[in-house]
Amino acid sequence: MNNDLCWKNSSAIYLILGLAVLLMGAGYMDTIADMVHRWDTKEEYGYGYLIPVISAFLVWQRKNDLARQEFSPSWMGVVVVAISGLLFFMGAVATTHTLSQYALVLAVLGVALAIMGWRAFKIVAVPLALLFFMVPLPPFIYNTLSTKLQLISSELGVAVIRLFGISVYLEGNVIDLGTFKLQVVEACSGLRYLFPLVSLSFIAAYIYKADLWKKALVFLSSIPITVLMNSFRIGVIGVLVEYYGIEQAEGFLHDFEGWFIFMACMGILILEMMLLSRVGEHKMKLSEAFAIDLPDSISCTRWSLRSLRTQHFAVVFLAAGILAGSLYAQGRSEQEMPRKVFAEFPLQFGDWRGRDDRLEEIYLRSLKLDDYILANYVDKEGGSVNLYIAYYNKQEAGSAAHSPRACIPGGGWLIKDHSVVHLGDVSVNGKPLSVNRMIIKKGDYTQLVYYWFQQRGRDITSEWLVKWFMFWDALTRNRTDGALVRLTALVGPGDDIEDAERRLRLFARVVVPLLTEYIPD
Repeated sequence: MNNDLCWKNSSAIYLILGLAVLLMGAGYMDTIADMVHRWDTKEEYGYGYLIPVISAFLVWQRKNDLARQEFSPSWMGVVVVAISGLLFFMGAVATTHTLSQYALVLAVLGVALAIMGWRAFKIVAVPLALLFFMVPLPPFIYNTLSTKLQLISSELGVAVIRLFGISVYLEGNVIDLGTFKLQVVEACSGLRYLFPLVSLSFIAAYIYKADLWKKALVFLSSIPITVLMNSFRIGVIGVLVEYYGIEQAEGFLHDFEGWFIFMACMGILILEMMLLSRVGEHKMKLSEAFAIDLPDSISCTRWSLRSLRTQHFAVVFLAAGILAGSLYAQGRSEQEMPRKVFAEFPLQFGDWRGRDDRLEEIYLRSLKLDDYILANYVDKEGGSVNLYIAYYNKQEAGSAAHSPRACIPGGGWLIKDHSVVHLGDVSVNGKPLSVNRMIIKKGDYTQLVYYWFQQRGRDITSEWLVKWFMFWDALTRNRTDGALVRLTALVGPGDDIEDAERRLRLFARVVVPLLTEYIPD
């Protein structure tokens, strides 16, 4: 081996790399803290702690291959770091931690590419790409996925119950056994198995010594395996509840069934790799196909300072820029717009009479809003509408308008239908109002919900556009103030959706013109 190509003991490269990591670590501190908090508080992401460790091990496993490569610094890596810095800044200003967290992983990839060059980077690209699996999904994407999986698992679970000759009725995510009703809540959606199992299958596919199509099959098959096994678990619980009582769906037994299903999913993946190892031209035992090679010891010579290139210093410069952007986003001050407080909001207007309500302290600590109104209004016919508006003087990461699509499922409600509708007879700033329309259900209760984000003269229905305009207005108008407006009507046993729809539209027609004094344009 040519020791002149060996990188291991280069103190100059270590110094540059260490300085870049130190600067980026300081810049991404809040981003990392939020990610770790999600690992702590959401069981679905508890495996996140292991991902950086496994990634580092897989990189170390290839150290001999790296040592044989000549590092040729790449400007493409510098460009990737620059893009990651821009995404981080957008995420910080637009209060989107997930965007900043993906930017962190992209920065790691960019630094590696900038220092190593493409030929050496290819050796560790997959282990470093594994870091993407440690980033939690945005809440509204997570809840949308959870809702769909709840419905799929409920349908397949009921099919399993019927295989045992048990009469069962399914309504949404509620399994009605006659004597007992089982609700397939968020915790039973299967995401607690899906996220860690997909990550494990990615690692297994990387280690697996097989053709590319076999690796892809191992990785992609983890999704249907998880969904089917989770549905089987729900079906088995239904059968046990039918014969042995509701205790079978609670406590230790319920949790044990979850662990058993997860281990069964892993067993199916192993069995799949074992069978694939015996298919095709390159047949081998699983122990050979899944063997983990450890590197031998290798001696290296020291690089001189002449090994440093402009790209290395560019990475440090960009890392310093990321830190500066983080400090700017944290310390940015905004103009506070004059407005009336919601304590002055009328409880009587038109045919509507309202009663003020209050949020509990636990929710106020979570929402971190600056002003709000929560009130129940009743018209002369006895129809009721709940009004909730959360206002923020300055929206930033951890303190911004929460999308109902993210919050409603957390209360056990199932989103049965979601669409965007235009209220032609209701206008904001001279334009017809567009709202998100949702039908939500929890047990025997159904509600119709309208909501939109009223932000600096715009009525917005898309959570993504809210983030974009927040970033744009922060730069061009030095403002991120805004509000979430939500109207809710209960659909009673004798009512239909059309009655609730008419009620919400009539209420919106009266209340929306009043909002301009409380939510600044």
